[in-house]
Amino acid sequence: MSRVRIRRVTAVLAAALAVTTACALTTASAAPQVPVRAAQHRTAAETIRQIPLQGAVDFRDLGGYRTYTGGRVRQGLVYRSDALNKLTAADLTTVSGLGLTKAVDFRIPLEVRYDGADRLPAGLTPTSRPVSDLGLYATLLTAISSGDPAEQERMLGGGRAEAYMRDIYRTFVTSPENRAQFATTLREIADGSGPLLYHCTSGKDRTGWVSYVLLRALGVPETGAGQDYLASNTFRAAYDAQVRAALKQSGRMQDPDLLIPLQEVRQDYLDAATARMEADYGGFYGYLTDGLGLDLRTLAKLQARLVRS
Repeated sequence: MSRVRIRRVTAVLAAALAVTTACALTTASAAPQVPVRAAQHRTAAETIRQIPLQGAVDFRDLGGYRTYTGGRVRQGLVYRSDALNKLTAADLTTVSGLGLTKAVDFRIPLEVRYDGADRLPAGLTPTSRPVSDLGLYATLLTAISSGDPAEQERMLGGGRAEAYMRDIYRTFVTSPENRAQFATTLREIADGSGPLLYHCTSGKDRTGWVSYVLLRALGVPETGAGQDYLASNTFRAAYDAQVRAALKQSGRMQDPDLLIPLQEVRQDYLDAATARMEADYGGFYGYLTDGLGLDLRTLAKLQARLVRS
């Protein structure tokens, strides 16, 4: 797709989402903002600490999970999020209170170019570390900008969107470039001297996978790591529904529910990655050591830094 075509498509999508964004920010601004105060979302087994922001809906502290050994992942050291390009002044005050020393952006250049660079507290510069989306962003822009229900059904319907997502998750395991980006981030967490944040656009797939891998590497049971992964559906549900409603109202999509498989995280997607991991590396440990190239010293440092007894 040419650069001119992409710019035109992006303009269409931006216009469609403008109403949604304004609505979300207006609603959020009515609520009081308390810096560094996390909202507690209790599930059957754990409490997930969301950091309430106006310009991001899935900003969370990865700490708090129990490990196999009875320890607990330390809070205040690793954060995960969706895109940060819409953070408000109040959000920046909140994020500043977290004391972040590094912010890693997994978005590809196309996403950054047309959604916007991260807005971060003064003195904190984002580290670009793109992880491939297999062309999903460009595909979405093309489908939405066509305004053609038949073309959108052809591109996203009939299980094609779900299959696309499974393919993306498999590349988290099969792509050497993707593995290298994840591995570098995990090494930085092990070696870091302060809190680190990583994110992508929706904060659920690339971000969700590396969070799943990190939690399991720390000894969090697969059920707990999977719970953290699936929690994005809870945090993103209202915003994603607003996006679909705005696209329908604008006339760009007759059936915006075609986007649901792309907006959600699903156990099926995670299973696609873990099945590929089993096939290629014999299991999770093989993926950590052979796939990501993390040695025992690095894994021990992760444990020592992030898990308290």
